[in-house]
Amino acid sequence: MPIEVGMYQITAILRSIVLGSALMALPMKTQADIMVMPGNVIEGHAKLEDDCEKCHKKFDKAAQSALCADCHKEIHKDLDEKRGYHGRLDPSKQCRECHTDHKGRDAKIAEFDRGKFDHDQTDYPLKGAHLNPKVKCTGCHKAGKKYRDAPTSCDACHKKDDKHKGKLGSKCESCHIDKSWKDIQFDHDKTRFPLLGKHRDVKCEKCHNNDKFKETPTSCNSCHKKNDKHKGKLGPKCESCHIEKSWKEIRFDHDKTKFPLLGKHRDVKCEKCHSNDKFKKTPTLCNACHRKEGIKAHKGKFGTKCESCHTVRNWKEIIFDHDKETKYPLLGKHRQTKCVSCHTGDLYKQKLPAKCDACHKKDDKHKGQEGDKCESCHSEIAWTKTTFDHSLMSTFPLLGRHLLVACKKCHATPMFKGVKTDCRSCHTKDDVHKRKLGTECETCHNARDWKAWDFDHDKTSFKLDGPHKEIAGKCYVCHSAPMEKKVVAPTACDSCHDKDDVHNGSFGEHCERCHIGNDWKEIRVGVLNTRDE
Repeated sequence: MPIEVGMYQITAILRSIVLGSALMALPMKTQADIMVMPGNVIEGHAKLEDDCEKCHKKFDKAAQSALCADCHKEIHKDLDEKRGYHGRLDPSKQCRECHTDHKGRDAKIAEFDRGKFDHDQTDYPLKGAHLNPKVKCTGCHKAGKKYRDAPTSCDACHKKDDKHKGKLGSKCESCHIDKSWKDIQFDHDKTRFPLLGKHRDVKCEKCHNNDKFKETPTSCNSCHKKNDKHKGKLGPKCESCHIEKSWKEIRFDHDKTKFPLLGKHRDVKCEKCHSNDKFKKTPTLCNACHRKEGIKAHKGKFGTKCESCHTVRNWKEIIFDHDKETKYPLLGKHRQTKCVSCHTGDLYKQKLPAKCDACHKKDDKHKGQEGDKCESCHSEIAWTKTTFDHSLMSTFPLLGRHLLVACKKCHATPMFKGVKTDCRSCHTKDDVHKRKLGTECETCHNARDWKAWDFDHDKTSFKLDGPHKEIAGKCYVCHSAPMEKKVVAPTACDSCHDKDDVHNGSFGEHCERCHIGNDWKEIRVGVLNTRDE
């Protein structure tokens, strides 16, 4: 019975014959490997497909990763150095866990979710604008190239965006950051021209025009020549006077010049002395700037060496030492006197007299009566305070209360000569005795106090005895009539007791011959005598 064979069966038979013939041509080991191979390897491994032992070790799966490393040396290096994506993975992880082969020539050796891939595990973490979803993986990782071979330099992706046209090199990150091109992190302070003061606020293009960043001039006048008010007269080194903080703030140290600025000069604006921006050969004499003030105040009488008297702290502060530099030391009130009060003429030509009346003749209230030696009584402290010693320089020493009395109480006029010294001349109104005790007050009173009188009647020629003691202090009983100078009173009994004489003068006026002072009624016996002795 004839057998009918279709086209399909014929094709299958032919293929089997061809395959069998091919296998017969291979070694027995290779024939066995091909028989168990699950499928074709990827294009990159195709040349190894005939030698399974290049990637596999029989009955030892753990050895497979080591075999991978033998071929993929760059990955092997990453693993050893703990760098790159593979170097940061768990060391126990095997290659086959992520990479599988034998899925065909066009298959992908590794399947992973790009959306979940952690780029921070690589040597190029994504930051700033790189994290934007609009940035696609394919923008950096080109087809046909390994992911690890993707370039990391900025210009590899942004060369077209480089406004500097490559003039500043390829290290964009030295100035720019991932967040935005406009955010600059360039540290100008690390260059030869640190940005200080106002320079920090200046836009880059103000100094770096045409995107020229190299060999930019650093001298001030390269940018500020138009602003130079000195018109180049002071040279190009503006920094010797000005600072970056502000043009108006000057750091020029005038103290290092031949004319240090002291006192009030520190507050003077530069242009007051340096008119027309003239800073060289500026005169240093006082009258060069202060001539008008000098003429107004002294009218040129004191010369041009203002510093011999004045200080830079204040015109009113005088340093001229009259005590050391003249024969006339200034004491007391003289220190407060204005120079022009005495120096009415030229200071260096006029010779001033040193006597008081040369200046104070009009002030002499004594009208010359006391001579011209005012200093014998007065001092420079004040005219009203005198040094006149009344005890040594007059015939009337001042004692007790007299020391407290103002001069004018006794000296009604400035004429001091011829003044009376008796008490009555000053104290007539104070005499409560109405002259009944005479005018020589000092007989009873002293200068210490009017009330502290020390008159002792017993020391006179009429001692107070008996009843007379009872009238002690009642002076007017006996002293009833006013008198001049010393007290002169009669001592005879009848001068006071005439009306009391019961004898009507029969026994004379010497009552004491019979009567005892203790009592009128007490009589001395045996002393009667009708004759007056």
